[in-house]
Formats: sequence, C-alpha cells, structure tokens
Amino acid sequence: MVEELSDAEVISRASEGDQEAFSVLYQRYVKRIYNYIYYRTGSVHDAEDLTEKVFFRAMNHIHNYRNRGLPFSAWLYRIAHNLVANWHRDNKRRKEVPLEDHAYTIRHGGEHPESELVKGQEIEHLVKVLQKLPEDRQTLIILKFVERLSNEEIAQIMGRSEGAIKSLYHRTLIALRDELDLSSKEREE
Repeated sequence: MVEELSDAEVISRASEGDQEAFSVLYQRYVKRIYNYIYYRTGSVHDAEDLTEKVFFRAMNHIHNYRNRGLPFSAWLYRIAHNLVANWHRDNKRRKEVPLEDHAYTIRHGGEHPESELVKGQEIEHLVKVLQKLPEDRQTLIILKFVERLSNEEIAQIMGRSEGAIKSLYHRTLIALRDELDLSSKEREE
C-alpha cells in the first residue's frame, strides 16, 4: 500500500504521475499547511482557498521537486509562504478574523458553549496580535507552537541556522509579550 511507504518513495511515485501517491502526500500534510495559512491570514475561507492552491501547485510541479536534504514539508511551506505573501499584498491590509469563522468550532466542539466562545475570542485576539509581527516571526511562532516543530526543523524550513532561530525565537517572544501586554491594556481602557 502506498500509505505505508516513506515520503521519499511516495514523492518518487507522485513525481512520475501517480495520483494515489500524491493523494497520500496531501493527506499527510494538508492539516499542517492549512494551519500555517490560517494563522497567517486569520480567515477560514481564505485558508481553505490558499491551501487548495498550495496543493494544486505542488501537484503540478512535483516533477520539479528535488530533495536537498530538507523535509518535503519545507517545500510545501515555501509554496504556502509565497501564496500568503501574495494574498497579503493583494489585500493591502490585514484581515480580521470574523467571529463566524469560529462558529463551526462552537457548534461542533465538545466543551460548554461559553467556554468555546471565550476560547474563540482568545484565538481571535492572538491571531490579530500575531499578524502585527513581521512575516518571519509569524512563521516561526506558527511552526513552533502550532506545528510543534523543533528548532532544527524550523531552521531547515526557514533556511537559517539553528542559532539564528533560537535568537529570533527569543526576540519574537519578547515582542509578542510586549504586544499582548499593550493590547490587554488597550482592551481594559
């Protein structure tokens, strides 16, 4: 079965036109790519559209993929990063997270509706704060806390040394803390 093969074997088959193999890659990576895009755009609808575009491009260009010692996900994240950058440029402004984007979570979650609503509002606030950070810091936070990747994996994806990632991580947490403190004070006033 194709699902049991390693990424390298599945990629090889997919690059030869095996649609089932590409489907396996899609299943392995779609949630991670979607999460990355969602946290960069703040919109369920745009994240769905852009995720579809990422995999459409990947499918059309997988024959050009070359293993350069980076995980396959790094290639997908790079495609996603470029599409999100174009999306931001085209929109010329940061989008706010509409509350209705969290309605699905509220309707289908297992927790009490009030706690789901509070959680949704906290996520909305965090996404707004994240979107104020420079792109490289947004990417770092998403890969670290949403995707739970190691500093080494993040360094490979972002094309930096592990030391540079640790330094950026430290500076980003300080900036994020300061921004959250500032926005909390503004919300209280």
